[in-house]
Amino acid sequence: MSRELELRLSSETDCEWIHRLRHEVYARELGQHVPNDAGLLTDDVDGVYIVAARGGEPAGFISVTPPWAGHYSIDKYLRRDEHPALCEDGLFEIRILTVDPERRGEMVGKLLMYAALRWVTAHGGRSIVALGRVELLPMYLALGLASTGTMVRSGAVEFQVLTGDVAELSDRRYGSLLRDLPVRWMLEMPFLPEDAFCAHGGASVEALGRGFDTLDARRDVVAADVLDAWFPPAPAAVAALTGQDWIARTSPPAQADGLIEEIALRRGIPEAAVAVGAGSSDLIFRAFRGWLDASSRVLLVDPCYGEYAHIVERVIGCRADRFQLRREEGWRIDPERFARALREGYDLVVIVNPNNPTGVHLDAAELREVLAGAPGTRFWIDEAYVGYASAGQSLEPYAAEAPNAVICTSLSKMYALSGLRAAYLTAPPAIAAELRRWTPPWAVSLPAQIAAVSALRDPAYYAARWAETAELRAGLAAALAAAGGDLHVRESVANFVLLTLPRGGLGAALLVDRCRRQGVFLRDLSPSSPAFEGRTVRIAVRDAPANARVAGAVAEALRLP
Repeated sequence: MSRELELRLSSETDCEWIHRLRHEVYARELGQHVPNDAGLLTDDVDGVYIVAARGGEPAGFISVTPPWAGHYSIDKYLRRDEHPALCEDGLFEIRILTVDPERRGEMVGKLLMYAALRWVTAHGGRSIVALGRVELLPMYLALGLASTGTMVRSGAVEFQVLTGDVAELSDRRYGSLLRDLPVRWMLEMPFLPEDAFCAHGGASVEALGRGFDTLDARRDVVAADVLDAWFPPAPAAVAALTGQDWIARTSPPAQADGLIEEIALRRGIPEAAVAVGAGSSDLIFRAFRGWLDASSRVLLVDPCYGEYAHIVERVIGCRADRFQLRREEGWRIDPERFARALREGYDLVVIVNPNNPTGVHLDAAELREVLAGAPGTRFWIDEAYVGYASAGQSLEPYAAEAPNAVICTSLSKMYALSGLRAAYLTAPPAIAAELRRWTPPWAVSLPAQIAAVSALRDPAYYAARWAETAELRAGLAAALAAAGGDLHVRESVANFVLLTLPRGGLGAALLVDRCRRQGVFLRDLSPSSPAFEGRTVRIAVRDAPANARVAGAVAEALRLP
């Protein structure tokens, strides 16, 4: 018989032994519930079950209740609104960790707990709550959970209410223990967490080979998992770089003065209000690490571009609160609700507009009102996709004069320059000067400076491409809606669509995996926020043939059993 422990999601065939083992442990052994003649124990909070088996025989299980279930088992014992730690958006409950009596002492319980944490992480969870039996409290504390000090009783069993930060509880507690264990991992997320960086998708780039020795493979795959432009850069930008090998061996202007001049000219803003960088992430890391420290408070819109939460929480280590966007509100920022949140007083507020990954845009006039209503708060507005919105939606002119706004504009997505890395900030001159002081010389490469200047000089070319993107986006959305199943397809204002699968069916991770096997790469949004409920994917707009291939791959994935 194999010593390998199998960990997987439960199936219908597991229900009876799960309910029977629950009855054996929680009714007969512990006295939490009254034994019944059927020998089965269920409740109305049955969530996602992860099971462990060894040699085909059940070894134990654990249950996870996600926030979209609408209620938790702890609701039977206390009022969450009286406990601040239990009121966070995106809270997951881990419950009824149960190991067969004959398997106790075999690491089964710890591996089930770890599997539950990995499932929570894969679905955007950041914090958990659990009821831990009082007599096992040292074990729970050793696993990294923290006691709230609240006690509850169920039958003959006393519990403490425990909470934990998912990132602190996973690889940092378990890493060295897990790497050499004989485990057959059958869950949809990787067994071990990725390194300590922000995941951005982009699995399609692996088709090129890590050593870039299979570049021709780009023709065989559809890279709809990243939001790079489907069209080439402006003809002048392409021509400026073609056959010019001297550019590769020549140092760029140290401060990119020519690029700054061109940005100021094209945007109608003072040169003193501009600072440049090697892509928006370069600017984010430089600015945030200069402005924030561990004592700072930041408000993030959720969902939004994941790099912001990463740098705030994992790099700088300060507190990040979330302003939760709601599916039922069309993922729109409600200005009144947002204004109330701002009264808490934050050192920095981050807004991505248009939002990535929801694709929703808040009108510039409404956003200006929000900023004007909180003059003492610094706002960082990411406008990476603003060109896809209607004309006049950028707040760059406002930020050049207002004391509390900084606009970050990437030239990657809108101008088809992702591989070259160029971006800029628009801010009051004093703030822009501060960022320029923090910028190393030659930060923007010579190819990037040349291409960016050429691109900015051809607004008509890009306006036509953005309009064409809208047409392609509508066609892609229609084709996906016709792919079969009860799908909900939502167009963004930018260069992507969202596809949401029905509850209780195929999940986003499995859809992405099935499409990947066909050479079509999509982005599972589950890890970015629990608001997506593990069933939404983001699909970048490509040219018409590639979009047709995407729709075909989705249809084929839905047909599989």
